[in-house]
Amino acid sequence: MAAAPPASDATGHVRLPPGAPVAMPSAPPAHTVPDPTTTTLAVLLIGPAGAGKTSVAKHWAERRRVPTAHISLDDVREWVRSGFANPQSGWNDNSEAQYRLARRTCGFAARNFLANGISCILDDAVFPDRPVVGLGGWKRHVGPGLLPVVLLPGLDVVLERNAERSGTRRLTDEEVARIHGRMAGWYGSGLPIIDNSQLDIPTTAHVLDEVLTRALTSPPTW
Repeated sequence: MAAAPPASDATGHVRLPPGAPVAMPSAPPAHTVPDPTTTTLAVLLIGPAGAGKTSVAKHWAERRRVPTAHISLDDVREWVRSGFANPQSGWNDNSEAQYRLARRTCGFAARNFLANGISCILDDAVFPDRPVVGLGGWKRHVGPGLLPVVLLPGLDVVLERNAERSGTRRLTDEEVARIHGRMAGWYGSGLPIIDNSQLDIPTTAHVLDEVLTRALTSPPTW
């Protein structure tokens, strides 16, 4: 007798096996200084458009001493070629559905990498005023052991960097300012925040390691 097909949700997408979520990291013994460069980690780099998330994530992943994957939500969203719901044309049901699908895909990929001993750094413009859709969604798809870090340079910096972009990645100045303003809500959230306004990519990646060392010593609650 043939096995029943996997259940699908209302959108018609087949539900993939959930896998084991990433557990909350355990604090090391008091005499041990954790080394984030040799630890298998799951990191979520948060920030507005133009913050440098992708550049920093790539640099950080490429120079670690253990296997590490970089998973960009924007890259996965753009796997949809025909029918891509570009948020620049207005955030609607289609763009929301494609975003959620991309995030589930990223989370599933991250769990598979981590299950095979490969660290992951994911990047996404997660808004603090949408906890269920944003950070809560990542926690559901990856697990409570995901370590979120916010990259938040000044508005003048993100405007300058956005101006250097092209295609669907380039936003209007008004949209960049709106997103940056919403990201300010991360202050006071308890998440670590890196202001990389005056930092180059290697220095920002080094600061990220310092932040992750503290997070491993004292696992965050979020």
